[in-house]
Amino acid sequence: MIDADTLRERALTTLTTARARTTLLTSCVDDPDLTAQHSPLMSPLVWDLAHIGNQEEQWLLRAVAGREAMRPEIDGLYDAFEHPRAERPSLPLLPPAEARHYASEVRGRVLDLLESTAFHGTRLTEAGFAFGMIAQHEQQHDETMLITHQLRTGPQALTAPDPDPVPLFTGPSEVLVPGGPFTMGTSTEPWALDNERPAHRREVPPFYIDTTPVTNAAYQAFIEDSGYDSERWWTPEGWAHIRQHSIHAPLFWRRDGKQWLRRRFGVTEVVPPDEPVLHVCWYEADAYARWAGRRLPTEAEWEKAARHDPAGDRSTRYPWGDADPAPEHANLGQRHLRPAPAGSYPEGESPLGVRQLIGDVWEWTASDFLPYPGFQAFPYKEYSEVFFGPEYKVLRGGSFAVDAVACRGTFRNWDYPIRRQIFSGFRTARSGDV
Repeated sequence: MIDADTLRERALTTLTTARARTTLLTSCVDDPDLTAQHSPLMSPLVWDLAHIGNQEEQWLLRAVAGREAMRPEIDGLYDAFEHPRAERPSLPLLPPAEARHYASEVRGRVLDLLESTAFHGTRLTEAGFAFGMIAQHEQQHDETMLITHQLRTGPQALTAPDPDPVPLFTGPSEVLVPGGPFTMGTSTEPWALDNERPAHRREVPPFYIDTTPVTNAAYQAFIEDSGYDSERWWTPEGWAHIRQHSIHAPLFWRRDGKQWLRRRFGVTEVVPPDEPVLHVCWYEADAYARWAGRRLPTEAEWEKAARHDPAGDRSTRYPWGDADPAPEHANLGQRHLRPAPAGSYPEGESPLGVRQLIGDVWEWTASDFLPYPGFQAFPYKEYSEVFFGPEYKVLRGGSFAVDAVACRGTFRNWDYPIRRQIFSGFRTARSGDV
């Protein structure tokens, strides 16, 4: 049982961290960049900013504190289900200065509320769940805004130090995960979202999984072997998609003579061979895996590789154990603006020796986004339930753009199999015998 002061401090820290990042992402460009739509796939940055404030007001000030709405007339403007991203620039959105003021005023009232909240009594307040949900929501939109920054053209607006260099990884290319049951999901993580619940036992046959995510160098070998021109590696839907859109390499890549270049946050650079490949869709990941004689891991396989500790037959919170993420464990929180080289973070590896399962790149899995047995929507159906089905594929593990509050060994992300603007990569697997 966590005491109230600890919960209050945790909520304050995560909310403050999220707002500092939001401020960075919306203050490093001028107002025209904030109000522009840099891609029809994304909202204007100013929409995200006011949406963050509006969600915080609705869930903390209204739902938890029972207060009257501050700006009820804007609720519809910032309802993500009411207006598709492509049409949001045409809405009468709050201008940048007003959006900042609104978000700031909401936050001031929330911090006052935090001082007096009792962390029990309702499911929303138990263990500070509503505050954790809002911190995660803001960090998820910060990741979305970082995607928008990557899509925008023009000079570099964001900077961050590169990850520490590491020797070229020379360990085993794959790890055997023994077959048998393990506990998937969670019923105890206080800030886990509804689609991560409940904990349940899964039987998983033995399999091999890549020790690290697939690298740019490995993916280039697929390209050079005419991977994008060989229909046999692709699903029918994937083949139709890449032909229709003339896709021949990961998003933001272009060939310059004998080398590949990429654009990364306004800077053009040679594609680094030892980094995990980034900005590939599910169809590309699946085709590469087929070309390599392998497959994408299922979601259950991925989580078993990440959480199962065979020594105690238990599932840990993270690959390295139950401790919260630290810089030596994983590349998280926009600390860097790129993945770390494959094989980095040995202190973050799983008990079986699998590395970089958390951070660096979201990893596509073979699985559709479906509910766990016993799933219950909370606190609203639109968070997860409306997305369940074969239209979406599951991604696991987070990326360098994900904050630790929104990344756990049980955390589930999902997207359409055509999406490439997200910070997505993958690793491969194959079935195996003990």
